[in-house]
Amino acid sequence: MKVTNSLKTIRNRHQASKLIRRKGRLYVINKECPKFKARQG
Repeated sequence: MKVTNSLKTIRNRHQASKLIRRKGRLYVINKECPKFKARQG
């Protein structure tokens, strides 16, 4: 999982990526291609 400042660019790299808020943090998850996981902060 990558930790980045901006999740917008990572979300745009694959169509199946979704932006999700869990426990006050923003995550990008992708069930089709799990290598695109990321967390903001």
